[in-house]
Amino acid sequence: MDLFEYMRNANQEKEAPLAARLRPSTLEEVVGQQHIIGKDKLLYRAIKADKLSSVIFYGPPGTGKTTLARVIANTTSAEFKQINATAAGKKDMEEVVAEAQELRGMYGRKTILFIDEIHRFNKGQQDYLLPFVEDGTLILIGATTENPYFEVNAALISRSVIFELHPLSKEEIRELILRAVYDREKGMGAFDAAIDDAAADFLADLSGGDARHALNAVELGVMTTDRSEDGKIHITLEVAQECIQKRMLRYDKAGDNHYDTISAFIKSMRGSDPDAAVYYLSRMLYAGESVTFIARRIMICASEDVGNADPMALNVAVSASLAAERVGMPEAQIILSQAAAYVACAPKSNASCAAVSLAMETVRQTGELPIPAHLQDAHYKGAQKLGRGTGYKYAHDYPNHYVEQQYLPYELSGKEFYKPTGNGYEAKIREHMKRIKEEAVHEKAKETRD
Repeated sequence: MDLFEYMRNANQEKEAPLAARLRPSTLEEVVGQQHIIGKDKLLYRAIKADKLSSVIFYGPPGTGKTTLARVIANTTSAEFKQINATAAGKKDMEEVVAEAQELRGMYGRKTILFIDEIHRFNKGQQDYLLPFVEDGTLILIGATTENPYFEVNAALISRSVIFELHPLSKEEIRELILRAVYDREKGMGAFDAAIDDAAADFLADLSGGDARHALNAVELGVMTTDRSEDGKIHITLEVAQECIQKRMLRYDKAGDNHYDTISAFIKSMRGSDPDAAVYYLSRMLYAGESVTFIARRIMICASEDVGNADPMALNVAVSASLAAERVGMPEAQIILSQAAAYVACAPKSNASCAAVSLAMETVRQTGELPIPAHLQDAHYKGAQKLGRGTGYKYAHDYPNHYVEQQYLPYELSGKEFYKPTGNGYEAKIREHMKRIKEEAVHEKAKETRD
C-alpha cells in the first residue's frame, strides 16, 4: 500500500456513514447475536482460535453480517479479501483465486473471501467458487438477506456452516444508539449531542431490529439539528420522529419473508382467525404487495379451505378481486379486508380439494379407463350402431331428479372422491345426497314388489 492509497483509505473511513464507522473491531464489541457468538458457541470459538471454515451469514439487513466479517478480518492471520456480488464479476474472483493460490503455495497462508450479497451471484458464478472452496484454496464467508437454501447452490451449502442472524432487540438497538451519540472515537460524541430517553426508545422501537436504520436516523438528527442555548445538540422525541417518518418493515417480494407473510395470512384465514388475517393483509399492503396477488390468494383459500361449506365465499373473493382491481388503492384495502374476514369466518371444508387430489392420483395410477357406453355421446354418425348412449337413464324423468346408474368407469365402481363434511352448507349437501339415494333404493324395491 502506497502513501496515496493509505490517505484515501483513511479519508474514506473518516467520511463513512456512522453505521460503518461504529462497526466493532472485536467480538466483545458486537451487540446482539449471542445465540451464535456467545462465548460457548461454535462461531465464537472458531473465530478466537482462527480456525474458521466456510460459513454463510443469513439474516435481515442491519443485523451484523458484514460486522462479523470485519471482526474476522481483524482477528485472523489469514489473508482477507472482500467483494460485493452486485458489482463483482468472474474476473474479480479469478484475481482473488490467483492470489490465494500464490499465498498458499509460497507461504502456506490461507485466504478468506468475504462475498457480500452472495445471492446476487448466478449459478455459474457460484459454481466457479466450488472447487477452490473444496480444496481449501478459499475459506468462503457469504452474507445474504435471502434464504440460502433457495438462493445459494446446494454444493456450496453442503460445504458451509449456515449461521442465521436475528433482528436486534429493542434493548440492543438502544445500546447502539447511545454508543453512537456519546462515543467520541467512533460515534458522534465530538458533536456534543445528547438524546432523550423517549427519543432513544422511539428510534429503537421503530427501527424494526435494523441497527443501520437506527444509526442513520441518529446521524441525520445530529447533523441537522441546531444547538440549543446550552450549546448542546438535543435529540428529542420530535427530532426522532422527523428522522424516521415510517416504521420499517422487512418485506422482500422475492425473498422468504414474503413467503412467510403470505403463509401466515393464508393459515390465519384457514384457521378461522379474522383478526390475524386482516393483520397480515395490512402488513402486505403496507409493504407495497400487489393487490392482485393478495386477491388471488384469497380466492384460492375460499375454494381450497372453505369450498362448499359456504359456496358464497368464492363469490365474495372473486367479486373482491374484480372490485379491488378496478377501484385501486387505498380503497382496495377495505374490499380485500372484507373478503379476507369473510373467508376467515366462513365454515371450513377441504372436501372438494381432497376430492380432486384423490381423483388426480387415481387417474395417474389407472390411466384412461373406458367410459361406460351408456354415458358416451350418441349423436355422431354410427354411434347408436356401436351402442353409444344406449341404456342411458335421464335423471329428470325420475323422483328427486335422481336415478341410480353407473357413472364412474366400471373398474372404479363404488369409489368415493367427494365426501361432504358436516360443516356449513356441506351438511345440507350430505343430507340431500343421502336422502335421494335412499329414496331411489326404496323406489326400486317398490317397483320390484309390484
